[in-house]
Amino acid sequence: MNSRALLLVNHHSRQGQERYQEAINCLNQLGLKLITESTENPRQLGDMIRRYQQEIDLVIVGGGDGTLNAAVGAIVDTQLPLGILPLGTANDLARTLGIPNSIPQACQIIANGQLRRIDLGLVNDKYFFNVASLGLSVKITQELTKEMKRRWGIFAYAAIAFQVIWKSRLFSAEIRINDQSIHVKTVQIAVGNGRYYGGGMAVVHDAAIDDQRLDLYSLEMDHWWQILPLLPAMRQGRHIDWPNVRALQGQEITVYTRKPHSINTDGEITTHTPAVFRVLPQAIAVFVPEISSPV
Repeated sequence: MNSRALLLVNHHSRQGQERYQEAINCLNQLGLKLITESTENPRQLGDMIRRYQQEIDLVIVGGGDGTLNAAVGAIVDTQLPLGILPLGTANDLARTLGIPNSIPQACQIIANGQLRRIDLGLVNDKYFFNVASLGLSVKITQELTKEMKRRWGIFAYAAIAFQVIWKSRLFSAEIRINDQSIHVKTVQIAVGNGRYYGGGMAVVHDAAIDDQRLDLYSLEMDHWWQILPLLPAMRQGRHIDWPNVRALQGQEITVYTRKPHSINTDGEITTHTPAVFRVLPQAIAVFVPEISSPV
């Protein structure tokens, strides 16, 4: 493969610094002609992609879901194919696409050149691959420091989640979907585009990143302790079958709250309610395994 690739790595990602040279060596051996850039500020990634767009055939991003989210706007604008090196803590988009955490294997997937067009979610003016949510997930994001993710990895999510759950409080919201208006009292509303989020939890058991739909769930529990037995079911996306969990599907969803609530997109707080969520079918092309896992 003699394609010209822009390799972007977030040095603040959990494995960014230590795996950077390994990725360069591997991609060079596979025949890619690399332009390399690294940053400690993922917000710069979009500008870097636009700067090099006339000189490259594809973009390779090394980092976690937050790093990929920071690059996605420029990927949409330039329509360059995206290669993923999972170097973050959760790597939920990679998990959805069946891309392994092994750097040599992830590089080989890019070199093999099999592309798949996937959907994106859009909330207000912010794109998301996996999930956009409000409630518990925002509080978890606010409590979860970079140092905790770097030190404890995926276990940091679980530790903070338990701390946040016992302090959870209901909030009121109006959900408008498919010409319906639904008033709820909830601790969490999540709207998924892909399947996995939050370190391997599933939005819905049959969610896919190219099914051209959004999947919403709302946790309408009266007491914080009712959430705890639900957690194992959330790993398989079977929580939607439980009492006090509302599940909805649509291509456009609007959420209103009495006062603005922050919204988490792919692990970063980026916007707030009122919020309009939309699915953008087949928005970008991503390199995937030749025999990819069902998503």
